Parts: sequence; structure tokens; C-alpha cells
Amino acid sequence: MPSREITFKGHDGSDLAARLDMPAGPHMATALFAHCFTCGKDIPAARRIAGRLAALGIAVLRFDFTGLGHSEGEFANTSFSSNVEDIVAAAGWLADEGMAPSLLIGHSLGGAAVIRATEELDAIKAVATIGAPFDPSHVTRHFSDALPKIDAEGTARVCLGGRPFTIGKSFVKDTGSAALGTALGQLHAALLVLHAPRDETVGIDSASQIFLAARHPKSFVSLDDADHLISRPEDAEYAAEVIATWAARYLDRRPPAPPAGVPEGIVRVSEADREGFLQDVTSGSHLHLLADEPLAYGGTDRGMSPYGFLAAGLGACTSMTIRMYARKKKWPLDHVRVDVSHQKVHAQDAAVASTEKIDRFLRRIVLDGPALKPEQRARLLEIADKCPVHRTLERTSHIETELED
Repeated sequence: MPSREITFKGHDGSDLAARLDMPAGPHMATALFAHCFTCGKDIPAARRIAGRLAALGIAVLRFDFTGLGHSEGEFANTSFSSNVEDIVAAAGWLADEGMAPSLLIGHSLGGAAVIRATEELDAIKAVATIGAPFDPSHVTRHFSDALPKIDAEGTARVCLGGRPFTIGKSFVKDTGSAALGTALGQLHAALLVLHAPRDETVGIDSASQIFLAARHPKSFVSLDDADHLISRPEDAEYAAEVIATWAARYLDRRPPAPPAGVPEGIVRVSEADREGFLQDVTSGSHLHLLADEPLAYGGTDRGMSPYGFLAAGLGACTSMTIRMYARKKKWPLDHVRVDVSHQKVHAQDAAVASTEKIDRFLRRIVLDGPALKPEQRARLLEIADKCPVHRTLERTSHIETELED
């Protein structure tokens, strides 16, 4: 997955550090990701979600807010409103690059910020929030003991997540007047709310308030027992898959024309987990599958194995070929089912003149249709062998076919 570091000017002219994750294949949409309070663009959840979306054809820009991570500026001088302005600035940079975002994704306080930023970005078609607070002032409870000092002296040094930050009075005042009710009621984009019921940082009641305040179209998806930072890889991957699938209904994800001579386009397989075997398999703009290995072979069993895909191709092609012929003949075929199993066998066992092991596919075909005549069933069984995938495989494999009652 191509990824490059870029900088753009934030709300106060400071250089903000960002990373643009581009799809390895066709670029079909662009998303902008806003991180959680005092986090950064490179936290595991942001990296994983951006990576999965890029594998699905959606470019993702993630950046550090002013004064955080590798971005310039003073965090003490920032506020919730400045975060919103930074998001608008990021969207402007993308638009100048010819890839204006149509999807906003915000994590925690970043989720509240993208809701507010949508008011200023007409091109946004969809907004997804992850563990977002309905009331941005919710974050002040993490340093509530410092609020008197901030009020009296203007700033205070606080420890958040084991790191020191200087919080300014403007930040506290701004978040206190930033409730999202009005913005949600006027939201011109589809909304997806993702939240974990056991989130101890931002309670599930915030998700309920956000969902109820928004207009349709809106959706809510539970992240079950995920933590607030979405630190487990499987939770981040699930969130990315849900966002991509949901957003496809609202984004204009038109793939470019396929290469000459390849009418079906390119099937792209991209590694999703370098520690295991999980793979993203995409074809076109809307088709996404997972390939994996069983647990016994070191995989996570979240998708079909490569041989499973091969068997599926044979079974699907067989069924389609039979249906095409029956439809042409106007025969009373009600339903087709093809069961395919695969194994490695010695060539002699498959009556093939070779001493090596070969691939053996056993294909059991069920033809439902009480009105089908015996000779029609026999002919359809013959037609099964005309399947193009069958012809491709039989050059190096042995395929047996049985007709079940």
C-alpha cells in the first residue's frame, strides 16, 4: 500500500504533519481521519483503519492536530474549534490535490470535530464516528483537578495517558460551548456511529445522544467489547470493514475502465496482517472478500483458504454454465447446487498416467426440478464439463463429477 508523508498549513499557519495512505490499485474515494484527544495520526487504530480502507480503494489522509505528534504549533493555544479548522484545512489540501474527501472519520474527540467540520464541507457524503462524545467538554473530566488552576492562571500542566500537556483556558471554555445537537440536526451527510458498550472513557450514552440527534440516513454499530482506543487489531479491522461497507452506499466509488484485454478487471490481493495470513481480496469497487488459513495452519480462519477460492470458482462457474444452458433450452430447472471438495492424490488413483501427486476436485451436483426428464439431467451433467473454469483446471488437475438425486 503506497503511503507518503506530507505537510499542510493548519488553522494558524503552522505546518501540520500528515500521512496519505493511497490504494495500491484504483483510487475510488478519499477519506479524512481525525484522531482522538492528545493522540496522533500514528496510533495503531488509525494506522490499521487507514490501511484497510486503502486496500478497499479509499485513500485516507490522517494528520496530527496543531501542537501534537510531529505537527508544529502550541497545543496550549488550541481548542476544539481549532481542531475543526485543522480538519477543514486538511480537506482543502486534499481538494487542491484533486482528491477532495467525501468521507470523514473521527475517533473520540476527533469524531465530535468531524461532525462540526461537516458544516463547512459541502462535498462530504458520509461521516463515521468511533467512540465520540456528544458533549466535547466531556474530555475535561480527564484533568478536572486542574480546572481551578486553569481558570485562575490561564493554563495548567496536566498528565494525560502518561504524557505531559499544557491545557489552556480557551480550550476548556470552547469545549464547554461545543455541544453537537445543532450540528447533528443540520448534518447534510449520512452518519455512522460506532461505539463500544463497555467503553470506560466515553460512555455509550454519548452514542445514543449522537444517534438520536441526527437526521436520517444514520446507522449505529456496536463494537462489542473493544476498548476506547480500539487497540486490538481485530477491532480496528472490523471497524474499517464496517465503515467501508457502509460508506459504499453513499460514495461514488466508480473504478476506472479495466485494462485492454482484461474485461473482468484485476483481482487484487493485499496482505492485511503481516503477522498472520489474512488477505484483502478486492475486485472492482464493491467486491471485497477475505482470504485466510485455518487456525490449525497458523491463520485466523476469517476467510476462505486459497484452495477454497479455487473450489468456489469451479463450483460457481459450473452452476452458472448449467443455468445458462437450461435457460436457453427453457427446461424446468428450479435450482442448482454444486458441492466441491479438493485434495491431493497420487495420479494413479485418479487414473492419470503420471507418478506425481495431482489435485483432485470432486464435484457433486444437485439439480432440483421434478419436471426434468432423465435425458435432460444427463445432458446438464455433460454441460457441467463445458464450464470454462473446469477446462482451465483439467489441464493440470483431475475433476470428478457426480450427480446427486
